[in-house]
Order: sequence, then C-alpha cells, then structure tokens
Amino acid sequence: MGFAEKRGNYWRGRYKTAPGKHLTVVDDTGKAIRFATKGEAQRAASEAENRYRRGDWRDPALGQETFGEYANRWYEAQDLAASTMQNYKRHIEEHLLPDFEDKALGGILRTDVDLWEKKEKTVYAASSVKTWRSTLHLIFEDAIDEGLITSNPAARRRGRGKRAGRSRDRGPEKVVTDPLGILLTAERAALLSGRDDEFVAVVLKGYTGMRWGEIVGLETEFARPGAVRVEWQLYELDTGEMVRCPPKDDSYRTIDAMDWLSALVANHIARTKPTPCPCHGRTYVFRGQGAARTGGHQGAKLVDVARRAGVSTGTASNVLNYPELVREDTRVRVELAIAEIGFVRGGITSEHAAHWRRSGFATWLFTPAVSGWYPKKAPQEARPVPILGEPWPGIPARGRGAAARADTCWLPIAKGLTPHGLRHTHRTMMEDLGTEKVLMDERMGHIDGSVSARYAHVTPGMRKRLMAGLTEQWEAALDARLAMCPTSPTRVLKDLLLTRAVALR
Repeated sequence: MGFAEKRGNYWRGRYKTAPGKHLTVVDDTGKAIRFATKGEAQRAASEAENRYRRGDWRDPALGQETFGEYANRWYEAQDLAASTMQNYKRHIEEHLLPDFEDKALGGILRTDVDLWEKKEKTVYAASSVKTWRSTLHLIFEDAIDEGLITSNPAARRRGRGKRAGRSRDRGPEKVVTDPLGILLTAERAALLSGRDDEFVAVVLKGYTGMRWGEIVGLETEFARPGAVRVEWQLYELDTGEMVRCPPKDDSYRTIDAMDWLSALVANHIARTKPTPCPCHGRTYVFRGQGAARTGGHQGAKLVDVARRAGVSTGTASNVLNYPELVREDTRVRVELAIAEIGFVRGGITSEHAAHWRRSGFATWLFTPAVSGWYPKKAPQEARPVPILGEPWPGIPARGRGAAARADTCWLPIAKGLTPHGLRHTHRTMMEDLGTEKVLMDERMGHIDGSVSARYAHVTPGMRKRLMAGLTEQWEAALDARLAMCPTSPTRVLKDLLLTRAVALR
C-alpha cells in the first residue's frame, strides 16, 4: 500500500516498487506533487502503486525517446537472416509505426497496446496480429534492457481476457488432400502452365514434404538416386531478390525418395537440361515461367491455336514460319483461328525465368488448380477457369473470348489448399501409414527435444516400410486416375498412365 510522507508544510505520496525501493508520486513533467493533506497523498500513492503493478505506470524521467526513433535504431542493430529482417521491417513499418511512431516509449501503456491489438483484429487474422504483438514485445524487452523503460506494456498477463480456452487465437484448420488429390493438382498445374515442370514439382512436394523455398532452391547435385538432399533454400525478398540461404531452422536433411520419384525427377532434369542461373550461378532442378506467362491464363498460346484449328502444333507453327509448306485450306483455317482467339506471335516467350515467384505460382497455377477458379484481380472478379472439355480433364482456354469458347470448368479438388498444405498432407499420409515419429520428424526437418526422442533412432526397416507405403499410395492414385481416363494432355502423366496400364495387364 502507498503511504504519505510529511515534508515540511506539505505531504508527498510514496509507494513501493521493489524490496527496499520506493518512488514518489510525480506529475507529467517528473516533478514531485505536493499534497495539502495526508489523505490525498496516501490515495495518490496507492493509485500509483496499483498502476505500477498493472504495468500501466511510467517513469516521466525515462522513455522520452519516441517509439519510431527507437524502433529504427533497434532494427538497424539487428543482425539476422534476410528473411527475418524483412519480416521485422514489415511488422514495424506496416503495423506498429502507424499507431506508436510519435509516442514516447515511456508513454505507451498496456491499454494502448490492447486497443491497438483489438483494432488490428478487425482487419487481419488473429494469428497475424499475434505475430506483430510478439515483435512489439521483443522491442520493448530490449528497451527495458537498455534502461529506457521499466515495464513491458506488450506483455500478456496470465488469466486475463476472455475465457475462451485454447480456441482464443485459433486459426482455420489447415486444408490437406490425399494422394489422388496430389496427382490431380499436379496435372492441372501443368495444364495451366503449359509444361511438365509443375507436375514434377507438385508431386515432389507432396511426397517429400519439402518446403516451398527448398523446392525452388533444389540444386541438381542434390537430386540423387534414392534421395533428395535439403542443403539450401531460396527465399524471395519483397524486392524480388532470391536469397540463397540455409533451410529454415537449419533443417538440413536427406529425404529418402522412392525409385519412381527419383526417376521422375531425373527424367525431368534430362528433359529440361537446366543451366546455371544468372543470379547465383547454380543449376537448379526447376525454373520459373517467362515474364509474359505470369498469370498463366493471360493470352493464347500456339497450342490453343492448333486446337482451335484442328491441326497439330507443328502445323500451326509452320503456318507462322514456313507457310509455303502448308496446304492453302489448312493455312486459312489456322489464320482464322489466330484471329478468333487473339493469338499474338511473341506474346508468350519461350524463355524461362530463373526461378518461380511465390505469388505467381500460388496465385495463378496452384490455387486455380485446386479450386478451379482464378482469383480476383482488378478489374476482373474471381471467375472459373474456362476449360475446353476435350481431351479430359480439359485444357484451359486462353486469349480473346476464352470464356465463350469454353464448354466446361473444373470442380474443386481441395478448395483452400495451399502449397504449404502439401507439407501438411505429406505428414498426414505418413501418419496414415503408421510411420514412426522419429522418421517423420527426420523427413520433415523437425526437432523433438523430449527425453523419449533421445532414445528413438531411425532403422533401415522403418525406411523400407515407408518407401513401400508411399509407393502403394502413388500406385493407387495412378489406378484411380487411370479409371477416370486412360490418357492425359500432360505428357509426363500420359507416359506414367501408359506404363501403369501395361503393368496391370
């Protein structure tokens, strides 16, 4: 309890902050307040002590530096991974400075932080706001270490707030799929991109649980027979720069690969013949799409012209390059198709970008593949992917009048599934197979710090059982796809289906 102290002809309020330490009630300028009566001084001291215990107290002599000034100085002093620095910068500039920039460090109270959090949650997901508050908490903790403030207004007090249990900040359940969903998603992504690369990448991600950055940063030397070595990842900064850095949490690991998966990746490398990228001088398994292909759906391709005219792609190419080799009626038909769908020669570049962009892959290839819809992008609203129904499962229609020429659209495979959701899917598939936790953690790059985990070790038998189980799941997915249609417009899947059909005879 606070108490009053007689000082000549006035009283001052005093309260305890630590054993043997007392402070005096002061005004906003830090000057001790002189009370005319003992009661007034004692009440003011008790109120000040209560504020101190709640974390709402501030020392006017400290924390006069503004939050904006300190946050900038704090950020410059950090020496962390490029991805972490980028995230901190985004948190500070986009979510903390708008509310706290001009406030003195010592003038920010717990109630200010709580009101800020409440406001942010009306616009953003609770999980995101929780992350930003953690950054704010970290900044205040360092300010305490520097002696600028005495308490952390972003600290959470136990037992306060709504009694909602563990569901208070619970996010939406992560969407996962099954082996057939992986296969169908991979096929659609390849159809949207117009090449086989996306098929191989989606299948590899679904059957290894690799992170997105690890897939993009997979170098050819680490795609080995029977295994994939995770040694690096590529992290995309907001500037567009792709930073080559260690995998998240230093989760270096060797992931066992089934024979069929190793062959799929090896054949892809042999087919695409990747060359060193200009940004890192490294040879990567996967390349991005050309700049003109960003969006996947923007503009007709030569294959669309050929399909419209009812000729082969080679014939359509001859009309453009060697018209004297094509019959007159065929040439007229191809030229009419070019005019009808708005094909622009050179509008779709054959050159490939060095790397995928996360937003381009997820937004224009993966999401339309799993949902059957292109996302909203001004001035266009979200809309179904227009599909030419033959051959099954349909070819995305592109170019002028694509929607009018389409005769069907795709049903969702797993609406809400994200590329990272394939990592959750792989873990779920292993759980379904009864895989031992120690092997699952090794494969996912997770660390189990429990005492029990110290005594668990991966054995050859565990690996063999998992490889057999994942192969069985893959073959069952191929059989299900084969029952839907014996062929595919995606070349690599077409070959897989043909091989599987022969094996089943």
